[in-house]
Amino acid sequence: MPDVVAVLADAFHDYPVMRYVVGPEHTDYDRRLTELISFFVFRRMRHGAPMLGASDAHGRLVAAAVMTLPIEPESPADVVARREALWGDLGDDTRLRHDTYALTTKQFAIDRPHHHLNMIGVRKAHAGTGLARPLLEAVAGISRDDPGSCGVSLTTEVARNVTLYEHFGYRAVGHARVTPELETWGFYLSLRTEEAR
Repeated sequence: MPDVVAVLADAFHDYPVMRYVVGPEHTDYDRRLTELISFFVFRRMRHGAPMLGASDAHGRLVAAAVMTLPIEPESPADVVARREALWGDLGDDTRLRHDTYALTTKQFAIDRPHHHLNMIGVRKAHAGTGLARPLLEAVAGISRDDPGSCGVSLTTEVARNVTLYEHFGYRAVGHARVTPELETWGFYLSLRTEEAR
């Protein structure tokens, strides 16, 4: 888990939604970002969701992907306690921005059981080396192999990622503005019809 968190904190350091949620008013941005991502990864891990990674030639994790299962289980007590501690630490302003973002992306909801690709990131030092491809292919494979999943959804807040996801077969299901400065796109990769499940 610490390795996944370290990769995602590096990859998402300047990502628009992270900058928005953590907030510009805090001087300890790096710590707050790591805490937010740590909780997120912990929650996915405790729910038994798939986590994928790619390593460099030295065995160091340099890319990671974290998913949500088609049917999200009830959060265990330790997840609920850690979530409340997180918001107590990061503050109501951060929680409000997080909830605003989550409410905006809810309009992209897919009405059939599917996996959700929550985060996929490559360390900045390895960006542009093609590591997203095997992770995206593995994500699709996990969904394809699960008879309870019809596909994969995801969101992105970077315009250049739109063509990347379209290249991998995802289709845009929505576009919205969270704030005048922050926009988000919803995507879905259909792998089977619900009737075929």
